[in-house]
Amino acid sequence: MSRPRPICIGVIADTHGLFDPAILRHFQHADHIVHAGDIGKPVVIDQLKTIAPVTVVSGNVDGYEESGFQSEAMIELAGLRIAVRHILYASGKLTNEGRAFLDRMRPDICIFGHTHQPKSEWLGGILLFNPGSAGSKRFTLPRMLGMITVGARLSARHVRLNDRMT
Repeated sequence: MSRPRPICIGVIADTHGLFDPAILRHFQHADHIVHAGDIGKPVVIDQLKTIAPVTVVSGNVDGYEESGFQSEAMIELAGLRIAVRHILYASGKLTNEGRAFLDRMRPDICIFGHTHQPKSEWLGGILLFNPGSAGSKRFTLPRMLGMITVGARLSARHVRLNDRMT
């Protein structure tokens, strides 16, 4: 009996209206894409939808529900519950609201943005994953996006983008 093909999830956040053409290359084999907020311009989501189905939440820059996008999401892919919320961490710490969100949703994976800092760590049995920022370079942080693969095992990795669009 053959094993099912692994599922590849492209993860992006904090684009702030910028759609780097390199995203097309990095996400070309994605089965699903998650944008974790601070979209900036809806055209970013339109571009992502040309690659794969997209789950998106709004962020503080988007005005949350005012943007027309939900502020939180829960999806199930490959038998895993994946929660998405823009702010989970602030000032280097899990926020009280972030903790309450995890307790309420009880996901296997939680994807978030906001800090522009790439993060991949386990909290109990939950993978917390921030892809970093795919928008214009800010501060000294690298421009990044992420890939999560669900197959025989779960793997998550960050992909560095050039400081300037290519």
